Amino acid sequence: MPLANIQLSEVVFGGVGAGMYGVLTYITLAVFIAGLMVGRTPEYLGKKIQAFEVQMAMLTVLVFSLVILAGTAVSSVSPAFGTSSIANPGPHGLSEMIYAYSSATANNGSAFGGLSVNTRWYNTTLGLAMLLGRFFMIIPPLAIAGSLSRKKRIPPSLGTFPVTTPLFAGVLVGVILIVGALTFFPVLTLGPIVEHVMMTHGQVF
Repeated sequence: MPLANIQLSEVVFGGVGAGMYGVLTYITLAVFIAGLMVGRTPEYLGKKIQAFEVQMAMLTVLVFSLVILAGTAVSSVSPAFGTSSIANPGPHGLSEMIYAYSSATANNGSAFGGLSVNTRWYNTTLGLAMLLGRFFMIIPPLAIAGSLSRKKRIPPSLGTFPVTTPLFAGVLVGVILIVGALTFFPVLTLGPIVEHVMMTHGQVF
């Protein structure tokens, strides 16, 4: 659950952190996708959502996932750097790496006790992950805010897609799950999910 809360950009209950601009990023994507599906003008708070806002929202999502997955991937195949610090090899060791990079990128930089992160490799890469997660993820939402603030407010019309309905809430949840959750699902199947299967069925892989 800590991994799920963090990797959903902390937009769910229990995911403490910078969830406000995370959910605004997903709202931007949801408004755009819903507008494309139903042929309505993508607007939010009376401001048109155009190509620049969508590009910045996708950049936020891509930076977040790239930092976590790239750091985990390199650490998991580097015996001299990443795997030498693991006390629990196998799926649990991969889970420790995933959590360390997820927490450094999106939260406070905590790690499991089985991963010795006080090494030159982890101090450097986790520090870079924290730097990218703090600054490179906040610049695109600020660019979206600046772009929307310069646009004139448009009164709602028949072509406006309403964003105060249960339908839009469902679209937003779907975008969060598809864009956020499915990005990390493959690596989670190799770590926490496999570990859970091993514990519940008593199998050794």
